[in-house]
Amino acid sequence: MRQLVLVSKQPGSHAKQATVERPDIPNILNREFDVPAPNQVWCGDITYIWAQRKWHYLAVVLDLYARRIVGWALSNKPDADLVIKAWDMAYEQRGRPQGLLFHSDQGQYGSRQFRQRLWRYRMCQSMSRRGNCWDNAPMERVFRSLKTEWIPTVGYMTAQEAHRDISHYLMHRYN
Repeated sequence: MRQLVLVSKQPGSHAKQATVERPDIPNILNREFDVPAPNQVWCGDITYIWAQRKWHYLAVVLDLYARRIVGWALSNKPDADLVIKAWDMAYEQRGRPQGLLFHSDQGQYGSRQFRQRLWRYRMCQSMSRRGNCWDNAPMERVFRSLKTEWIPTVGYMTAQEAHRDISHYLMHRYN
């Protein structure tokens, strides 16, 4: 790397430790990230993307078995509709699986609309402890890879360009 004047692009550590669980949605997964079969445990999270001179929000659903992206959505608002759209994509793409566990952080995934969606399809919900990124580490890894390996440092000129480029990364390159 020195001979070729290459520099490693690694972000610094920002891990926090917390132990506060939501009493109504416990951390059932509890960092048991090794799953024996597909469509048993999915994880979800949201991150932000700079496009068209403003922040856009990306929700992603990951099947823990093979660490494959099974659903995603991009929006200009980090609301319940965003996470529902990503989850619905995963649910339809995977043939409407039954009885899976969905794990996420405590953001929009605790909204009434999202919880009703899981309840309607008889899915069990697990939620990370507040402020503990290690509880949802596979999702954090997806976003780290996306942001350090793929997204331009200056962001995207348009939302359409971001959508097209991120779709290619998630569904082809990452998977």
